[in-house]
Amino acid sequence: MNRTLATRALALALAASAGPALAQQTPERFFAAKRTINLYIGYAPGGSYDLYGRMVARHLGKYVPGNPTVVPQNMPGAGSLQAANFIYSVAPKDGTALGALGETLVMEQALRNPGAKYDATKLTWIGRIASSNNIHLVWHTAKAQSVEDAKTIEMTVAGTGPANVAETVPKLLNALIGTKFKVVSGYPSSGPGMLAMERGEVDGAGTSWAVVKSQHQAWLKEKKVKIILQDVPERDAELPDVPALLEFAKTDFDRQLLGLYASGGAIGRAVSAPPGLPDDIAKALRDAFMQMAKDPDLLAEAGRANLAVEPADQAALEKVVAASANVDDSIRDRVRQIFGN
Repeated sequence: MNRTLATRALALALAASAGPALAQQTPERFFAAKRTINLYIGYAPGGSYDLYGRMVARHLGKYVPGNPTVVPQNMPGAGSLQAANFIYSVAPKDGTALGALGETLVMEQALRNPGAKYDATKLTWIGRIASSNNIHLVWHTAKAQSVEDAKTIEMTVAGTGPANVAETVPKLLNALIGTKFKVVSGYPSSGPGMLAMERGEVDGAGTSWAVVKSQHQAWLKEKKVKIILQDVPERDAELPDVPALLEFAKTDFDRQLLGLYASGGAIGRAVSAPPGLPDDIAKALRDAFMQMAKDPDLLAEAGRANLAVEPADQAALEKVVAASANVDDSIRDRVRQIFGN
């Protein structure tokens, strides 16, 4: 037997002997061997993404076959686009890397943001722990105490990234209804942004209603802050006196444009994985996620923190993503005019 034939024979023999071993590499064996899943959170500590992400990390592992430890890691940058790009292109595609990414990542793709180097329709969506209601609030000493006030009085607000509604929505309202929001960029997440508001560095900040309920009840009771806007199509039942974003639309076109920025709530605090995960690994993670969402310990923890738990499976998320991934060119052109990209 010549060297070439011998090499081929050896390769075939090795493949044959490896077959049974590969067949036995079940999700349980795989995750037990890996021991760790990294959950990359697209924002700095202190905001709702971090709160929910760490809560998921504490409870998900007990339901994943093999019971790996889920380790939360913050990866802030560009309104979570940095983490989204990492999950899509760099992270291992074997189930050991998950992402808690910004709810606007689909919108940024639809608007062809050059920083969005991913295709959200190809991500492996795992599940959603809660929908979201992003709000804008001002400190009680600010001169402007409403969106209407901001039409005549400049209001400084903390910006937490160009793809985050804390920056985009104020700029949109400036262009559409003539408000005078001045975005002060550079805050890594809503936590530092709210701290800047409390210190008087800015008048207002953007965050989620979940964060205010869980971490800043004293502000509400002592009337230290006033919520002036919620980024949803219609007013939340818990905030009946706070205007919803779509209420400021003057035309059908404005309604479509503002509706795009109010659409992220359905994605909310979701978890996804890189594209191309093996089917059995993806199913194991998805099943584990939905089991986790019913866990009594998680629900008790969420209740103590005043965090809503509103789970949705990957099918529901994929439907929302598919519907949001494309927008009309006229909307895209208007956004480009407003933001200059």
